[in-house]
Amino acid sequence: MKAVVQRVKHASVAVDGIVVGQIAQGLLILLGVQEGDSAEDLQWLASKISKMRIFSDAQCKMNLAIQEVQGRVLVVSQFTLLASTKNGNRPSYINSAKPEIAKQMYLDFCRAMEELLGSAVERGVFAADMQVELLNDGPVTIVMDSKNRE
Repeated sequence: MKAVVQRVKHASVAVDGIVVGQIAQGLLILLGVQEGDSAEDLQWLASKISKMRIFSDAQCKMNLAIQEVQGRVLVVSQFTLLASTKNGNRPSYINSAKPEIAKQMYLDFCRAMEELLGSAVERGVFAADMQVELLNDGPVTIVMDSKNRE
């Protein structure tokens, strides 16, 4: 699984002009599910993100996790994170998981985050044409890949 984790002041996702998910301070997570991803990948990624200390403390040091700042989470599926740009000018998405597998992994990831954080997670709509708006705070943007754990 690949994730782009962005610390935000606020973020929202809309489908056909209707907001389907929005948060104030917290994390916007763009999530891509790759062929061969497992429940272990999902749990590792969710656990790592839920504990990541990327929010500022009283000394303005990134030292706090999302729960410590009462932040919220918005997760948006994004298969284009798995794009291969090795050949030609048109990205290939051959490494993306099949839609039915990716959708279930996306939903399972959202549920795992809810369990770890003890609060609801806002979501986009899987496979929809979505418009995402955010105010990146910092900016803090971290790219993660569950295959690169070491």
